[in-house]
Amino acid sequence: MKGLKLKVSCLILAIFFSAGTAIASTPGTFSTTPVTNQGDKWRIGYYEGGDYKRYQEVLIATIKGLMQLGWIEQSLIPEGKVGQTKELWEWLATKAKSDYLVFVADGHYNAHWDDGKREKTASILIKRLTQKKDIDLMIAMGTWAGQDLANNSHTTDTEVISASDPVGSGIINSIKDSGFDHLHAQIDPYRYEKQVRVFHEMTGFKNLGICYEDSEAGRTYAAIDKVEKMAKERGFNIIRSYTKSDVADMRIAEESVKKSFAELVKKSDAIFVTMQGGVNSKTISELVSIANKHQIPTFSQSGSEEVKYGVLASISRAGFKYIGEYHAEIIAMILSGATPRQLPQLFEEPPKIAINLKTAEEIGFDPPVDILLAADEIYNEIALPPSE
Repeated sequence: MKGLKLKVSCLILAIFFSAGTAIASTPGTFSTTPVTNQGDKWRIGYYEGGDYKRYQEVLIATIKGLMQLGWIEQSLIPEGKVGQTKELWEWLATKAKSDYLVFVADGHYNAHWDDGKREKTASILIKRLTQKKDIDLMIAMGTWAGQDLANNSHTTDTEVISASDPVGSGIINSIKDSGFDHLHAQIDPYRYEKQVRVFHEMTGFKNLGICYEDSEAGRTYAAIDKVEKMAKERGFNIIRSYTKSDVADMRIAEESVKKSFAELVKKSDAIFVTMQGGVNSKTISELVSIANKHQIPTFSQSGSEEVKYGVLASISRAGFKYIGEYHAEIIAMILSGATPRQLPQLFEEPPKIAINLKTAEEIGFDPPVDILLAADEIYNEIALPPSE
């Protein structure tokens, strides 16, 4: 155990010292000071592949970042229905006060995780951007939206937010180059490798269970290439189970994940809880119950909120504060005159450990002291997620 603690401690120190911050990751040559569009307000639009709680959280964090920079007046932001951004956008369009920005009332687009609707929505949006030209900057939330606007079919400045792997999904060419003058996407290429390393150091698993949709998008969301890389590096096996994720009927996704967890606990000694449609506030308690009943440690790819609801551990995201500030700065620089392609895309959030001690007790796991010392989020109970 002493050797394990030492390795964990060294690993955590390495993670912390390699981390950047929003301010340090953006160049000082471009201003973030609020400016008008030659006396007019900048018109902002929004496009997402479908409802997803993380999209809502990151959008709220970005709006808070813009408030902090002075682009929007400080105000209490209503979150609206869990996992949905439509009500939030309506508030931004009608209630948010700004001398510099207007959130276009009919500029909110959602493909509802439907392939047919996605094609139609993207076509309508690009037609608007090229013909009507009444939007100055698009927020493309998630992989689908990023992919649909990463092309030469339009030239509207676009900030891609919350795409799991912008390079792997073809949104940008590389860490250093988006490939399009009007496009920018944040990337943290080592985030998921860090997660798997920390989880392996904590528990020493031999067989890592992981469930995801076996599609190009599903493999990207779950960072399968990163997990496979870590499996080769650290010598553990990957136990796979396939789910449905990007589907219009979310009940199908939810049932598929519960079924996969029931399969994985029989073959795995740890589970990496990936980001997908079926892992949400409706299912997380049951998924935790399945894993805890079989004394299987779990690690959340998404972040600390799932730890609050009973997943054993994760690298937390500080309420998306840092990523929101980063995107707010990028948007501010673009509106102040920077070309999106000029701006740095590499941004690593300051990593912080989150752990649930109640879950640790239920599964008979004794956390190394180093983990407890490094944790800035420690939960002593398993909370119930909010009802949608």
